[in-house]
Amino acid sequence: MDTPKPSSAGENLTSSQPSRPSHFRLVIDQTFITNEVRNHDYPGSGTTEGPYVVDWIPDDPKNGFNLSPSMKWVIVMICAFNTLACSLSSTVFAGAILQVEEYFHVEEEVAILSVSLFVLGFAVGPVVWGPLSELYGRQSIYLITLGASILFEGTSIACNEHDVAALLVLRFLVGSFSSAAVSNSPAVVADIFVPAERGLAVMAYSMFPFLGPTLGPICGNFLAAGAGWRWVDVLCTLFFAVMFILGLIFVPETYGPYILRRRAVKLSKETGKVYTSKLDVGLPPKTLGSTLTTSLTRPMVMAVWEPISTAMALYAAIIYGILYLIFAAFPIIFINQRHWTQGVSGLAYVGIMIGQIIGVPFYVVLEAKYRRKIARPGVVPTPEMRLEPALWGAVMLPVSLFWFAWTSYPSVHWAVGLVGTIFFGLGNVLVFISMMNYIIDTYSLYAATAAATNSIVRALFGFALYWASSIPAFLSLAFAPLPFVFLKVGPSLRAHSKFANEAKAQMAKLQEVRQKVEERFEEKHVADADKLAGTEQA
Repeated sequence: MDTPKPSSAGENLTSSQPSRPSHFRLVIDQTFITNEVRNHDYPGSGTTEGPYVVDWIPDDPKNGFNLSPSMKWVIVMICAFNTLACSLSSTVFAGAILQVEEYFHVEEEVAILSVSLFVLGFAVGPVVWGPLSELYGRQSIYLITLGASILFEGTSIACNEHDVAALLVLRFLVGSFSSAAVSNSPAVVADIFVPAERGLAVMAYSMFPFLGPTLGPICGNFLAAGAGWRWVDVLCTLFFAVMFILGLIFVPETYGPYILRRRAVKLSKETGKVYTSKLDVGLPPKTLGSTLTTSLTRPMVMAVWEPISTAMALYAAIIYGILYLIFAAFPIIFINQRHWTQGVSGLAYVGIMIGQIIGVPFYVVLEAKYRRKIARPGVVPTPEMRLEPALWGAVMLPVSLFWFAWTSYPSVHWAVGLVGTIFFGLGNVLVFISMMNYIIDTYSLYAATAAATNSIVRALFGFALYWASSIPAFLSLAFAPLPFVFLKVGPSLRAHSKFANEAKAQMAKLQEVRQKVEERFEEKHVADADKLAGTEQA
């Protein structure tokens, strides 16, 4: 038997027009079940055989696409600065290596582990946090991982001279938990921006995974030299704490499938009827074990069986690994060979940062070109249209690395090599932003998992100085054709991709149901208007 519906057309019309909630209710209430949601005319009979199928009601405030532009950008910038906090923390200890050696009485190789183990945590964490955010929502994972990062980073401040092992373990844990920002932030962008509006938001987020590691050594060098290594940890702890508070106040749950699933469960408990999410129709009941198994193994499956995900992850790993390799080469070049002081040597990273900042207007121009292209009549946007910035960046990376590698001799003025690093920073940003847009457009609902497979980094190289910088140049040169290849074969790969097709089908189902709901609402509105007009004439 169906759940009783409103007795009059006027009541039904009112129930389909959700009132705008306060900002804080949107943040606190993950399901946002109002009378409009309860009384909505869901298809189904409310039984086990024919459950009510829960989808967004018209103008649903919890639908991420319906958030106000200002709220969307607040969320994006908080996620971006959260990424800055964790990526800065990954390299800020590089500026405190000398102080760690002296305080803990360890060799340089052991002190460098404070950076290497953090980076290892960056590789391990996204495998867990990306899928778990699709299971338990973005908001919960954001707050839990940030809270753990504050705890572990703050605890490391108390390490004494005999606790170097504890310091290294804590650095690994901070890297593992804070890495959630790297895998989940692009997924949040996909939750709240439609593809045509997504480019600038991805650009705003994508700068920070590279800007953070560049700022880290600059801050670490001056802070460690002036106040000691503990203040490096204090800086990171305070940064994480600020982002936790901002997230608690301003960041709501954004993952649509999770919201609808929670809403269906809550409606079932309230009414005694059977409700199910639109995305769960026809699927067997999910157990915690099966859901966890699927969610945690999906990144591995995508990494092995999805050519797009595998190639993009490998390219990103090479680029990110090169960035960390350069961080290791800079002290050798500028302190050992050019005899700069520890604090001043940190300024050598400014070249990379300048290039990353230049990447913003450069990308804005290319994004405007993309929007003009998709606005043309008959043009259907495809993920491959996102690759043009990567075409530029893929050429800049090997050129800039060869430039830097063979101008790092003491006999060559320092400015010549640093000019090359500007183009390296620019190429980094263009390739990374383009890849993130391509992955998000391709995998949509599975964007967090796809981003997780893309968050791997590589260890530092230990070869001779000039060839150490040439090796990543050759690696980046080998991968330079990748964006051009995807521009040609991307549609074919997406056509054979299980996850891309599944995500596309799910999005099509959501759009179809939403369109039907809006059509029914319009029909009822017209019928009510005709009825009211007839009553007035009578």
